[in-house]
Amino acid sequence: MKRFFKSGFWFSLIGALAALVHLLVFEGLRGSVLPELANLGGFLVAFGVSFVGHRRLSFQDASTTVKTSLLRFGATAGAGFVANELFFMLALHVFAWPVWPALITALLVAAAQTYILSRWWAFRA
Repeated sequence: MKRFFKSGFWFSLIGALAALVHLLVFEGLRGSVLPELANLGGFLVAFGVSFVGHRRLSFQDASTTVKTSLLRFGATAGAGFVANELFFMLALHVFAWPVWPALITALLVAAAQTYILSRWWAFRA
C-alpha cells in the first residue's frame, strides 16, 4: 500500500507539472492557431516532461526497459490525448464551455485514464 501511495504522490506531482507545461504552451499558441491545435502543442511538450518524471519518480520500480516503457507510455498518453481532445472539442463546440474550464476538465479526464494505464501496463513487465 505504501508503494501505491508513493507512486500516486509522484504521479500527481509530475502530472501537475506536466499539466502546467501543457497550459503554458497552450496559452502561448492560442492566439495564433485553433484551440485544438494549441492543445496538441501543449500535449506534445508536456509528454516529454511527463515521461521522464514518471519513469524516474512515479514508477521508479518499473521492471520494463526504457524503450518498452516509452512505447507503452506513448500509447497510453496518446489514448489520453484522444480522450482529452474529444472532450475538449465537445465542451467547446457542443456545450459552448469557455476555453479554460473545457481544457482543465479535459486534462483531468485524461490524467485519470493515463494513471490507470501507466500503473497497470506502461511501466509494468
